[in-house]
Amino acid sequence: MKTEVILTHNIVGLGGESDQVRVAAGYARNYLFPQRLAVPLTQSNKRQIEALRQRRAEREAHEFNTMSELAKGVSKLTCVIKVKAGEDGKMFGSVTAGMIADELKHQFDIVLDKRKIHLEHPLRATGDYEIELHLHAEVKGTLKVRVESLTPATEAASAADAKAEKPRTEKRGHAKRDNEVEKPEKAEAVGEKKPHAPKVEKPVKAAKAPKAEKKEKAE
Repeated sequence: MKTEVILTHNIVGLGGESDQVRVAAGYARNYLFPQRLAVPLTQSNKRQIEALRQRRAEREAHEFNTMSELAKGVSKLTCVIKVKAGEDGKMFGSVTAGMIADELKHQFDIVLDKRKIHLEHPLRATGDYEIELHLHAEVKGTLKVRVESLTPATEAASAADAKAEKPRTEKRGHAKRDNEVEKPEKAEAVGEKKPHAPKVEKPVKAAKAPKAEKKEKAE
């Protein structure tokens, strides 16, 4: 069963002050009326409508001015969010609108409903982002968000180790090439034979005279 009520306060998803809406009778009886968020639609209560409309206009004008100033101020800020991430920049988890709202409160003391932070999908990698803010029906803004890794020192050390390994690898390569060049030289040295010194010919001894000739000389 439905009943008509006059809202006395702004209720998200239902209406603003002075709006006449139809709601479930139990919802009106158990929640709206006890919280003084609405009154039954009667002739006596209709007289309040003009006063409620005036109050609503003042509230909306104040919200518009406040959100316009907030949009200007937030556009100059950079909200830094530190997360755990691997060497490739991929995070262990994601950054949500709720996390951004918490950091705005923590870093800049700005209270902003996470529903006003428009994220098409959670942020899953480190880097710089521009996030759209729906601050008011007629006011939008942008917020710069920088997602940083909590372990930059580890990444730097890994990069340094990778660079340090390269020279060692190159040295081994040079040594190997040097050995390959030297091997043919050694082979040539082993294959070569030392020249032999020329043989010196011995003088030929004079032949001995026969014994007969010796006897003739004695005679």
